[in-house]
Amino acid sequence: MEGQPTRAQPPEGVHRPSLRSTAAGLFSLAAIAATGLAAGPAAAAPSVGPCALPRTNAHHSLGLDAWNTAYPRPERGLDAVMLFLSFPDSVPVARTDEIAADYFPGTSDFFARASYGRFSLRAHVRHGWLRMPRTSTTYAIRRDWAPDRRAAYLRDALAVADPVVDFSRYDIVYMVADPDAPGVDADATKVVNLRTPLRADGTDIPRVVTLFERRPPDRNVLAHETGHVFDLPDLYNRPVDGKGDWDTHVGDWDVMGSQFAMAPEPFGWHKWKLGWLGDHQVRCVRAPQRLTLLPLAGEAGQAYGLAAVPGTRLAVVRTGRNSVLAFEARRAAGNDRGTCTEGVLIYRVRGEAESGAGPVEVVDTHPLTEACRDRSVYPPLADAPLGEGESFTVPGEGTKVEVAHRTRGGSWTLKITP
Repeated sequence: MEGQPTRAQPPEGVHRPSLRSTAAGLFSLAAIAATGLAAGPAAAAPSVGPCALPRTNAHHSLGLDAWNTAYPRPERGLDAVMLFLSFPDSVPVARTDEIAADYFPGTSDFFARASYGRFSLRAHVRHGWLRMPRTSTTYAIRRDWAPDRRAAYLRDALAVADPVVDFSRYDIVYMVADPDAPGVDADATKVVNLRTPLRADGTDIPRVVTLFERRPPDRNVLAHETGHVFDLPDLYNRPVDGKGDWDTHVGDWDVMGSQFAMAPEPFGWHKWKLGWLGDHQVRCVRAPQRLTLLPLAGEAGQAYGLAAVPGTRLAVVRTGRNSVLAFEARRAAGNDRGTCTEGVLIYRVRGEAESGAGPVEVVDTHPLTEACRDRSVYPPLADAPLGEGESFTVPGEGTKVEVAHRTRGGSWTLKITP
């Protein structure tokens, strides 16, 4: 989840409901807002061709022509510190090493596979409980957290951590609350973005990942939250009343849609934005074209060499100034090993859509059927990919896709007619 915006727009960052002593003046907590940072400086991106959308002012815009330097780009190794917070009204049941094992090395392995070994998330776990000065119930922790209580929580947490942690060494901060404390709400996990960064050890801390998960935590929840740290949007649909289906936009496809997803591999578009796919691996289709798509995910043991394999992993058709159709091959391997369907996945990308307001929408090529009711977060989209010998014309855009066959190596041959 991510913090709630203060503007009148769909909330973002809140993951779908679970299936189960430094002076205060040291830290600049004025204007803490659970919203995205204001648009940061733009770093020039490589030439990305005519099918790359421009970055807009939308929070977590999926535009690709520039990088918002307010966020770390995961093209190299990044260091993350994990801290554990206890409270006067509860004695922790679990050891911090046990809780850390719920998240690492699993989260680091997820990103290593997703990035084809281009990105390394280095976790530094500060074992032992740091005692907060107030009871857990005092902070009134909940999904839609009052800004003053959230500010007090962060202020107190940094105050107890600063004497024992050198924050200048880390790119990412994870704060884990005692999961058994009475005031801890498991639905409150989120990334808190700060309009005015916190400051400790001569370092600005523009955002903090606050974890309030029960044990065991939601599957891939930390990968989802870390995705926000890299400027990726929420892809789920949060119902206005909090009831109903949260997963109608992308279903199981991409961890930013659901931390429970069967196929949590990041979309090829996300990989392109993050630098894990190069321009040479993306095909811009502007006329009828036959092509072969290499599978997006690799086997767990092979992922690290896939970045160097020549070939197309993402095909794109431009449909408007701020919109495209994207095509990629999904198979049961790597992060997607739990999927029950394989084939060519089609989705819309809208660069002007805010996080949580549908920046990505998977196209259901089998609208009359569904799959995997026992495991899928949204069965109607579980069978969204096109299989061998199938064709489909995308409603609204008129783009036609014809899938010929799957090769022995796992690639898919197809024809796209814009």
